[in-house]
Amino acid sequence: MNSSQKSKNAEQIVYLNGAFMPISEAKIPVLDRGFIFGDSIYEVIPVFFRQPFRLEAHLKRLNDSLKGVGIDNPKTVDDWSFLIEALVARSDYEHQAVYLQVTRGVAPRDHTFPVGVPPTVFMMTNPLKSPSRADVENGVACVTAADNRWLRCNLKTTSLIGNVLLHQLAVDQNALETILFRDDYLTEASSANVIVVKNGVVLSPPLDHLILPGTSLAATLEFAGALGLPVEERPIRKSEVLLADELWLTSSGKEVLAVTKLDGKPVGNGKVGEVFNKVWNFYQSQKPKPRKLRA
Repeated sequence: MNSSQKSKNAEQIVYLNGAFMPISEAKIPVLDRGFIFGDSIYEVIPVFFRQPFRLEAHLKRLNDSLKGVGIDNPKTVDDWSFLIEALVARSDYEHQAVYLQVTRGVAPRDHTFPVGVPPTVFMMTNPLKSPSRADVENGVACVTAADNRWLRCNLKTTSLIGNVLLHQLAVDQNALETILFRDDYLTEASSANVIVVKNGVVLSPPLDHLILPGTSLAATLEFAGALGLPVEERPIRKSEVLLADELWLTSSGKEVLAVTKLDGKPVGNGKVGEVFNKVWNFYQSQKPKPRKLRA
C-alpha cells in the first residue's frame, strides 16, 4: 500500500478524556450535559503548516468562556498546547481546523450544576477549509435578519441552534452568511464577525455581550492598524451597513472575506475593495509559513 492509499484509508484520530483513539471508538454517555443541555464551551483553532495561528488568543477566549458559564478549565495553557500539537501530528493534513469542546460532564439530568463531576474534554481536527480564490477575488453574497439569539453571545457555547437557524436563512437564499442587527444596530453574522469600511475608516461593533470576541476579528483590526488605516470600534447602525463602501466577514475559516452583495444589492460598487485587498494581503503574510528543514 502506498502512502496516499494509507492516508486515505486511515481513520481519524480524536482525543477524549485523556486518550487518543480512532473516532469510531470515541463514546460519550447520553447524560453528558453537553448533549442534554448544550452545557459546554468550544473553540476552533486554525492550523497552517501544522502550526496553530494565534493560539494564545484562542486559549484565552476558551478560558473566558469557561469562566462565563462556571466550568473550571480542566487544562493549563501548556496542557492544551501539548494536546493540540499531539493531535495535529496524528493527522495527515498540513492545514487543519482543531476543534475542542469542554462540557460540564456527566450527571443525572437536573438544571442545577452537579458537584464533583469532572468535565468532558473532546478534541478533533479536520482539513482546514479556506475561502476559494473566486470568493476572495469576487466577494460573497449575504442576507440580513434580526438578531433573535440570547444575550450572552460573547460566550462560545455549543448552544448554537439560534445561529444554525439564522445561517440557514442565508443558505436558503444562495448566500454565504446572515448579517444580524439588534435594535437597528449591527452585531455580527451567524458564524462570523462583521467589519464595515466607510471613507477609508475600518469600523467594528464594540466588544460587548452581544457579539463573540473573534480572534480573526482582532487580528484583522490589528493588521488594518499596522497598515496605517484608521480603525474605530463603535456602535454601527444598519443604515451605515447598507451604505458601506466595503463590508467584510472574519472568522477562523473565512479569515477575512469581502461581501459584495447584501440582500441582492451591491455593496459599494459591487466589487472587492482596495482596502480589503490591502488587509487580505497583509493577513496572508502573517500566517505561519512552512518550517525550514535543518541541514
